Amino acid sequence: MPEGPELHLASRFVNEACRGLVFGGCVEKSPISRNPEVPFESSAYHISASARGKELRLTLSPLPGAQPSREPLALVFRFGMSGSFQLAPGDALPAHAHLRFYTAPPRPRLALCFVDIRRFGRWDVGGEWQPGRGPCVLLEYEQFRENVLRNLADKAFDRPICEALLDQRFFNGIGNYLRAEILYRLRIPPFEKARTVLVALQQHKLSPELTLSQKIRAKLQNPDLLELCHSVPKEVVQLGGKGYGQESGEEDFAAFRAWLQCYGMAGMSSLRDRHGRTIWFQGDPGPLAPKGGKSRKKKSKGAPRSPEDRMEDPPPPSKTPSSRRSAQRGHPEQTTAQQPEGTSLQQDPEAPPVAEKGKRRGRRATSGGPSSAPSFGDGEAPSTGVLQGIRCGQRREGGCQGLGAELPPHLSSPQPATNPKASRLTPCLWSPRAPWRLSRRLSQLAPSFPLPGLGSPPVPP
Repeated sequence: MPEGPELHLASRFVNEACRGLVFGGCVEKSPISRNPEVPFESSAYHISASARGKELRLTLSPLPGAQPSREPLALVFRFGMSGSFQLAPGDALPAHAHLRFYTAPPRPRLALCFVDIRRFGRWDVGGEWQPGRGPCVLLEYEQFRENVLRNLADKAFDRPICEALLDQRFFNGIGNYLRAEILYRLRIPPFEKARTVLVALQQHKLSPELTLSQKIRAKLQNPDLLELCHSVPKEVVQLGGKGYGQESGEEDFAAFRAWLQCYGMAGMSSLRDRHGRTIWFQGDPGPLAPKGGKSRKKKSKGAPRSPEDRMEDPPPPSKTPSSRRSAQRGHPEQTTAQQPEGTSLQQDPEAPPVAEKGKRRGRRATSGGPSSAPSFGDGEAPSTGVLQGIRCGQRREGGCQGLGAELPPHLSSPQPATNPKASRLTPCLWSPRAPWRLSRRLSQLAPSFPLPGLGSPPVPP
């Protein structure tokens, strides 16, 4: 999720990309976006941006003489989970561009686009910062520090410090990866009570006898939590690029990953807080850790796994039961290219396959009719190939010779049917899914025959 540094970097990108560009026409919104329409139209205007905490303000300023004559309009954006700004050619817009500002002719048409893949981003017309948000940790440090220390009696500070750091009333601009990095540098357990951590800062004052340079050196060498809430985001901004995010280029993302010390790194533990957000840390989680929460430690790729880790993760099945049954019955395994029509290639491989409505699963299609039993002509006996892969009830008794065994010689010359009911009770079930069908058919061909290892079937009275 974009945090304070990412919003600040986005505003810097907009100002640099739009410098010297003249925009014109209407502001275009995608039809699928639920955000409000932007009632702005001008033949020529400029675009500028500024950021505060987790918000970005975009200002549309008409040029002198532009038609129709109107006042500047400001929009305030919140990026949600995946918002960003991109400048693209007008005839090659990026996917998920939900708000578009086009340049005026005669230059090649460009578009400044607000791109939001997950569509959690929002914009408000009017330009007012969202009420209730505290001072920005990046640009308004003194006001931010005073606001926190003045409101320590608020019930928000009864919660763990990792949850309090996400409260934008006091920590406007701090997000998930920033809180992990800040707490890790100070070795503060994430589930320590917030008031316990912050109350000591009210009495923390440097000696008035120190010179200005000595005070600065002391703060740099031993920063407290509120000072890191200001300096750590500044480090991300100094990295350049777009900071954290899936849209970051390879070089930008590599620099950001090298900067991280705790968030998502190998060897760090993680827990979910009360709001379901994952907090990364090292060591003891603290006294307010969720009861029953199991801490998970991220391992580096290629690191040997302990027996406990192997027990936590069950081995993936090599074949699904349906695949094994198909192999036993002589069916070829169904690969991705052989999937029937209507099967999604993006389906979860571990999810159970959904049977087609109105059809029984596992029934074999035969040319002889709708029945799944094999059909034999008059005077014919089932061959060895027909019995390949067919389950036999004798296997549990030890009498069957296994799949594909040779047939007894008496089956080669079947006798007329005498008592189908008696032969239906024979313990050898040659049918794969519906044994009574095949045994009934066999009763008409060879109603009475000895079975290997079991002797002769019962003789009807």
